[in-house]
Amino acid sequence: MVEVVETDRHLSVSYGNMLVHEGSRIIGRVALDQIQAVIVNPHGATMSAGILAALAERGTPVIIAGQNFKPVATVVPVVGHHALSRRIEAQVGASQPARKQAWKQIVRAKITMQALVLDQFGCDAERLWLLEGKVRSGDPENCEAQAARYYWPRLLGGSFRRDPDEPGINGLLNYGYAVIRAATARAITAAGLHPAIGVHHSGALDTMRLADDLMEPFRPLVDARVRAIADSSDSVDVVPATKKLLVALLRTDVETPVGATPLTLAMHRTAKSLADYFLGERTKLELPGLTYRDAIDAASEAVS
Repeated sequence: MVEVVETDRHLSVSYGNMLVHEGSRIIGRVALDQIQAVIVNPHGATMSAGILAALAERGTPVIIAGQNFKPVATVVPVVGHHALSRRIEAQVGASQPARKQAWKQIVRAKITMQALVLDQFGCDAERLWLLEGKVRSGDPENCEAQAARYYWPRLLGGSFRRDPDEPGINGLLNYGYAVIRAATARAITAAGLHPAIGVHHSGALDTMRLADDLMEPFRPLVDARVRAIADSSDSVDVVPATKKLLVALLRTDVETPVGATPLTLAMHRTAKSLADYFLGERTKLELPGLTYRDAIDAASEAVS
């Protein structure tokens, strides 16, 4: 993950590397194949068309962050898989019942992860375990929202309110979610799916609906890391040290059906499972769940 934080930076490409310029000087060089995503914070930073094309060819998203580290734009590739047309046709043609069943699985996985996070911090998660078993196709009772109302005050205190426009803990959550969203978007395009065609999210101005769907069960890993930061430091600001801790989540090992693998690869397996689901080749998605307990334990370790 590469982040641009200074207003006078310019990004270009040369021989398989992304170059970082300060004025006429080259101050950094990163191999393109090693970049998971690029996050650009200041509006004064610039990027060449060449670097945008080179990143797109590798399926690497570029996230433009606005106030309080909320993403305001995302650049994703339009190609990225040999079976792109077939998979997008299946994605577009998926029936409403199929979409509702997929969303049920995603919501159940998210609530399971939230319950595991509360368990990890010694909080009462019984209500979440009950809600997880009540999620029906399409989540008509909105168990997801019920879980959120129970989850946040227990994890971060009764006075906490999830407000993306607020600083401090909310800013850290914004940044962590932007990191997870970028990694999810890369996994989606690599799987031959289109990030704008969602399973549940349907905002007219949201061009990352599918990323917003699939990232939901991964969000609690960010929540656990932010709680750990809040517990171990008097400062909950979005600064280089806390950013580094949140980006490090992508390297966390998680248990999958093929054994332990970094979180980024697990996201690719999740996206691939959804592509197979749309094609009628499977009925269950590969999502985070009870096997992620060790990953949550790692995310919640004391940090400084």
